[in-house]
Order: sequence, then C-alpha cells, then structure tokens
Amino acid sequence: MNRFEGPGSREAKIRYLDGDFQVLSPGSYVLCAVTSEKIPLDELKYWSVARQEAYADARISLERELQVNPDLRSRSKG
Repeated sequence: MNRFEGPGSREAKIRYLDGDFQVLSPGSYVLCAVTSEKIPLDELKYWSVARQEAYADARISLERELQVNPDLRSRSKG
C-alpha cells in the first residue's frame, strides 16, 4: 500500500505564507497546481503566496512564474 492510501489519506487545505504555511484542514498531501502530482506535506518546499498554489519542484515553480509573468523572461536576458 502506498502512503497516500488508507482512511487518513486526503488532500490538506493550506494557507501559504512567506516561508511557511498554515494547515487549514488536515490531510497528508497537497496537489501541485501545474502537474496535479501529490506532494506529501513533509516534502512541500515550493509555493506561491500570491496565487496560493503549491508546486512539486523548483523547475515547475519557475515555469509557472514565467507563465504568469512573461515579462520576467525578457528581464533575465538583458
């Protein structure tokens, strides 16, 4: 049985804060806003406070930021 199965296995509801997050509704994971991958709470490292979204890894977080703010691409090339 994987760790997301069983009666205690459900999606947590989270409020993302600067450098931390607050659990509003208990659960064992959150979903990546881009890939819908389950992210165990103890492995959650990347999120957006402004969009209240979680991301599975740094690459996905950056891709989402560039998608939402395309002007950032031109800034990095200058």
